[in-house]
Amino acid sequence: MKKIAAYILPVALLAASCAKQPQVSQQTTETKTETAAPATAFDANTAFGPDKVVELRQPESNKVIIKLMFKNGSMADPKGKEGLTYTTAQMITESGTKEMPVSAIKDKIFPWAAEYYSNVDKEVTTFTFAVHQDFINDFYPIVRGLMLSPAFAEEDFKRVKSNQQNFVDEVIRASSDEEYSKKALEDLLFRGTNYQHMVEGNSASVPGITLEDVRNHWQNYFTRNNVMIGIAGNYSSDFLNKLKADVAQLSGTQPNIPVAGEPNQPKGVQVEIIQKNNALGSAIFTGTPMPVTRSADDFAALMVANSFLGEHRKSYGKLYDKIRTTRSMNYGDYSYIEWYDRGGSFQLPNPGVPRTSNYFALWIRPVQIAEGLKQQYTELSDINVGHAHFALRLAIREVDNLINNGMTQEEFELTRTFLRSYMKLYIQTMEKQLGFLMDSRFYGRENYIEEMDQLLANLTVEEVNQAVKKYWQTDNMFVTIVTDDSEAGPLREALLNNTPSPMSYSNLVKEGLPQEVLAEDDAIAKYKLNVTEVKIVDSKDTFK
Repeated sequence: MKKIAAYILPVALLAASCAKQPQVSQQTTETKTETAAPATAFDANTAFGPDKVVELRQPESNKVIIKLMFKNGSMADPKGKEGLTYTTAQMITESGTKEMPVSAIKDKIFPWAAEYYSNVDKEVTTFTFAVHQDFINDFYPIVRGLMLSPAFAEEDFKRVKSNQQNFVDEVIRASSDEEYSKKALEDLLFRGTNYQHMVEGNSASVPGITLEDVRNHWQNYFTRNNVMIGIAGNYSSDFLNKLKADVAQLSGTQPNIPVAGEPNQPKGVQVEIIQKNNALGSAIFTGTPMPVTRSADDFAALMVANSFLGEHRKSYGKLYDKIRTTRSMNYGDYSYIEWYDRGGSFQLPNPGVPRTSNYFALWIRPVQIAEGLKQQYTELSDINVGHAHFALRLAIREVDNLINNGMTQEEFELTRTFLRSYMKLYIQTMEKQLGFLMDSRFYGRENYIEEMDQLLANLTVEEVNQAVKKYWQTDNMFVTIVTDDSEAGPLREALLNNTPSPMSYSNLVKEGLPQEVLAEDDAIAKYKLNVTEVKIVDSKDTFK
């Protein structure tokens, strides 16, 4: 995994780098003078269907971007065939067309610096095609062929499914305990719903997916009735009309799109510890249902609180400051008010993962286990549990402090100023701009970035603190911890019994800490969590 150093860009530099924003086409995405205020409840299905087009005209650009977003996602997978939407999307991009195999396509488009790829999430599947404007007429027949006459070749199917099976059986458990804990949290949070399984499926379901299933799924769930067209760059009206006419040739089936599964309501703090051999630390992810999405104006207030508590990959947040900077416990600690796609790899949020069901989450990057600490420091030879219990207490205590005490006016102003500039970095590229515009339609908005900026401009610290009290709580949460099998049992007992968890420092580190930190450590070590259940699950039994 590529590590990206956490940093804070000066607000002035952020603002300067984002001062000049391209103009959005007035045909379909005209700029609003007042902020829209959609209700919290929204119907994402209304953004999809015949003639649903999002345009981003940029006549000075030398590129053309096409996005086709389908309202389906992994929640549309049939029971027992979990992962089918992912397989189908992979087969469209990895199996070529009836006229040209995928190897020939890749050779042909290489000199054009063209690319295409798919992304499947819980509720949507998005195909992205990008090419230099000079080659759009050469590239477009390939785009058309991939969407209207995919090859679905048997040899490609075997390769795609083999890779998919390897991911759900091996890669997710071995490559990153952080991503593992994140996917395990969703499995727990949405257990029993169509949101539970990973988009790639699970160990039992992938073997049962057939090539005939893929063909049928393409016919029934990738249709002209559940698609949104996005186009950006330097393109003509004639080209757009041709694109729309070709998309209209997709299957005319009216797909039966299920309702998104709602998160389960935790009863107290319910913990699942996933034990595995030779884990070097404890990777922690927490989550609790939150009924607010980008569709609601309250989301702006929660953005400020979230950024103050722990903006992704930023070193100024409370969690980062207390856990990493002050105590050097791990690489970083952050909070989230929506799904953050591939957070281990990306500094900025990606478009293309809009969701109806939402939750508030904390990410505590791996902290040391007792076995490792004892091997490093002889003075810690008597400890039974590593840093996970202390870190979880510290993080939840910080959330409670924010709920109970709120932000000060100064903290609010600094965070809001940062956010208003930082959000503009989400749309540095034309592809990202188009993606976020399409996500906006999913949530019933016109332009999420612009509208949130206006909401932030009019926000008060009182509204932020009220929103935190209204939507956040820590008494009822789900927690997943991926850790070593030597740590699982002692950690379970400590959590269940609310055993004091004094911070385990080496003597050298402890000598250099100020008294106020050590005093805070004592309070954290005894901070009571509302733990009601702790289960240990063997790694081999996850995602079955």
